[in-house]
Formats: sequence, C-alpha cells, structure tokens
Amino acid sequence: MTTGTLYIVATPIGNLEDMTFRAVRILNEVDLIAAEDTRHTRKLLTHFGISTSLTAYHDHNETLKTPYLIERLKEGQSVAIVTDAGTPCIADPGYRIVRAAAIEGIRVVPVPGASAAMAALSASGLPTDEFTFAGFLPSKQGKRRERLTELKSEPRMLVFYEAPHRLAATLADMADLLGERQAVVARELTKLFEELCLGTLPELADRFRQVPARGEVVVLVAPPEKNFQAEPVDLAGMLRTSLAGGVTVKDAVKLVATATGQSRSAVYATALALQESIKRSV
Repeated sequence: MTTGTLYIVATPIGNLEDMTFRAVRILNEVDLIAAEDTRHTRKLLTHFGISTSLTAYHDHNETLKTPYLIERLKEGQSVAIVTDAGTPCIADPGYRIVRAAAIEGIRVVPVPGASAAMAALSASGLPTDEFTFAGFLPSKQGKRRERLTELKSEPRMLVFYEAPHRLAATLADMADLLGERQAVVARELTKLFEELCLGTLPELADRFRQVPARGEVVVLVAPPEKNFQAEPVDLAGMLRTSLAGGVTVKDAVKLVATATGQSRSAVYATALALQESIKRSV
C-alpha cells in the first residue's frame, strides 16, 4: 500500500491575507489536520471554508499522538501539521512526527509561509547575513542568565522569541550581560498594532520597563564585535542618480532624505553643492 504524505503547513502569524493559496489547497485535500490548538485552527479553517477533520497535536501529547498519526500515514492517508501561527517545528511542536515519518520512509513536504523570525529579520535594519535562532529563553531568571552567558560569545546575530510579560526582565538581563549592543524588538508582527523598535539593549530595556509590551515578541540582538554600524551614505551619488532620472531637485531631496533617514536640510545642502560642482565643470 502506498503511504500518505505528511505536510508541514505554515499559517499566518496574524494577518490572514498571508495564508498562501497552496496552504489552503493542501488543508482542503488532506485527510486529517493535526493542530496545536484545534479551537484556534478551526477559526482559521472556517475563514477559508475548509472542513477537513482536526485532531490535537501539541507539546503535551506529541509523544503519544505521533504513533497514531504515523499509522494513519502508513494506511495511505495524508496528514497536515499546523501550529497556532507560523511555521511548525520552529520553536513549536512537530519535529518528532517528522523524524518518525522519515524513519518509516514516509514523504514529508514543507508548505512554507509566514515565520515571525524571518519577518522580524527582514525588517530589522540589522545585518542578517548570519544569525542564530535561540528560540525561547528559560522563564526563570537564573536559568535565563545562564543561557545568555553561554550565548555571549556567539559571533552571529541572535534571534529570540519572548512572551510579552517577560520582555522587560529579559531585556534587562540582556543589557546587563550582553552590553550596549544594537537590538530590535518586533511585536505584533502583521497585526494592527505592529511595532519594530530599534535601539541599544539598555535603551530597549528602559523603554519596555516603562511601557509593558503586548502581543508575541521577537527580539534580535546584533553580534558583539560586528555590532551594527550605519554604513556611509553617498548622498551626492544618490542625488545624482535621482536627478538623472528626470525628477526635480525638490523631489530628489525628498526621495533621498526618506531613503536614508538624513535630514532634508542636510540633503538639500548636498544637492546645492552638487549643482555648484556641475556648473563649475561645464
């Protein structure tokens, strides 16, 4: 008998428009959906008109439920794994059944989509060529500080998930142990109150001590020796390119100021100097 296929299906982390066409099709076609929280997933399925049967699959029953799902797959049925939000197996349940399926020769197919970590990295403004995903830190301060001490010499960007009620304490520990590193706190990604805050760890610790965070959080911490430094901005070169495209000086100044974060007065002064240089060379 041909075995079924195990699909690892990413779901939105907030905005339902981030659900992919492929994810909707797969969830419609499989025989069973194993969900971290069936009540939460039922709302998602109802929104997209999906009536596939659901079964619970979470941290507390993963070991017991895996053999049951493997048997269903061996009988030729297809199963999709989903979590409450984002990509399964990334700081979420799923790896046990993936490993068991691989051992049994069952096909495993990823259906990629939303990921809070990737979304935060892409919009962080920090160097992302290398990073280490550290997941959730321990909730108890002693263990958390031990883990941060272990990660202190990690040469790559650090990526963490954190619960909002622990964010201020976690940032305070990071500031104490990791120092004046640049960091980003990204919360409520893709949702109505989405926010990305860039600053040093001490600055962010102070900010979220005064104003407690709400919603799920991603924390990005720049590496120790490659701490983020803004690269030199070639204002004259950017202005020259904009002007060559036919825009006015006023519009070129506005475009370059917006793109670089420089003040319009500074960009305008560069534009005037550039014009004088051009006149002298004519």
